[in-house]
Amino acid sequence: MADAKVIPFDDDRSRGSAVQRPSRRRGAGSRRKATEQQPAPVREVQSLPAGAAGQEDAPMSGVEQPPEQPGDESGLERRIASGLSFLRRRLTGDYEVDDFGYDEELTDQVLMSLLRPVYEKYFRVEVKGVENIPAEGGALIVANHSGTLPLDGLMMQVAVHDNHPAGRHLRLLAADLVFVLPVVNELARKLGHTLACSEDAARLLDQGELVGVMPEGFKGLGKPFGDRYKLQRFGRGGFVSTALRAGVPIVPCSVVGAEEIYPMIGNAKTLARLLGFPYFPLTPTFPWLGPLGAVPLPTKWTIQFGEPIPTDGYPPEAAEDPMLMFNLTDQVREQIQHTLYKLLVQRRSVFF
Repeated sequence: MADAKVIPFDDDRSRGSAVQRPSRRRGAGSRRKATEQQPAPVREVQSLPAGAAGQEDAPMSGVEQPPEQPGDESGLERRIASGLSFLRRRLTGDYEVDDFGYDEELTDQVLMSLLRPVYEKYFRVEVKGVENIPAEGGALIVANHSGTLPLDGLMMQVAVHDNHPAGRHLRLLAADLVFVLPVVNELARKLGHTLACSEDAARLLDQGELVGVMPEGFKGLGKPFGDRYKLQRFGRGGFVSTALRAGVPIVPCSVVGAEEIYPMIGNAKTLARLLGFPYFPLTPTFPWLGPLGAVPLPTKWTIQFGEPIPTDGYPPEAAEDPMLMFNLTDQVREQIQHTLYKLLVQRRSVFF
């Protein structure tokens, strides 16, 4: 092992020497040809301008490399080297996570790359109003929840990260069930999800993060297909109290398209209780088609971010005013519901 030698991926010395040797041969051949064709004295050749002499000697120097050819593999080598470096950091533990378990490097380089084809090619998400999300500082994004499985939250994360000029990350507040499921728990933490409680939300907002919440919870996620795009109750308005204490704006968000990915036509309540789930969905394809029935339908999505509702103009004690919280909660809910109806009227097809 003491005699081992490390060869960098981007080492061009071997390629550089291979290019220089033909250059010297071309330079020598040109001088012999010039001598045979022009029997003038050597002093006349020396009287050439300095610029011409420099051009004649340029191939001899070997300093200037020929232009890169279309088949150059240096880009591929850099990508391979970057991938190997990423694997080395993961295997050696040389990476950082925050207090909530969020792994920004893994999210950017792996998890977002896995979600992006679903976002772009499968659901073909169209994003509107991304300019309503602040460029910096904390903000609370409040959205409707639907689809039987919480794919809408993941698509919102990609929408914010890929469309916001600052490439901001959305930190979602998730239900307790997410953090007791194996594998799902770890992935959720790595993606920046945290428990849906006012303490965690307040810490993230104080750190200047974008926080996403879906106040309908399981009532919206598991509602029957006949109630699609009808917002359920927004809890007790705890998200408004958190925003008031932090003094951050509330950005309403409306998602159209998620309701139809798993049309829920029934709920096996007995089976849900046995499994500890809030509901067990029955759809036209699941569980009748087995694992194939778990594939979502390829609906066309639209995600629209509405105009922010400021909260920094209220006094600190406003967070304890139940009437104010009720009014702001109702204002946010009505704005989301109105936008949903507007988008549905504009939609011509569920799938196209």
